[in-house]
Amino acid sequence: MPEFVRTALDAEGLMARYEARPWYQRNDYLGWIARAKRDETKRKRLQQMLAELQAGDVYMKMAWRARS
Repeated sequence: MPEFVRTALDAEGLMARYEARPWYQRNDYLGWIARAKRDETKRKRLQQMLAELQAGDVYMKMAWRARS
């Protein structure tokens, strides 16, 4: 995990929510952010990930619900 992502998750208190997501979602988020060529795009994608983790019911702009 890139340090700037870890720092953002820690700063927002979202690391536990990130770690609670399935492995494929965590992998998708990190790969999606890393593939951005411009720093501005990386920041935008990071903000989307943080917002989705905060909401708890969204994954890549799609409705998502954790299995119980």
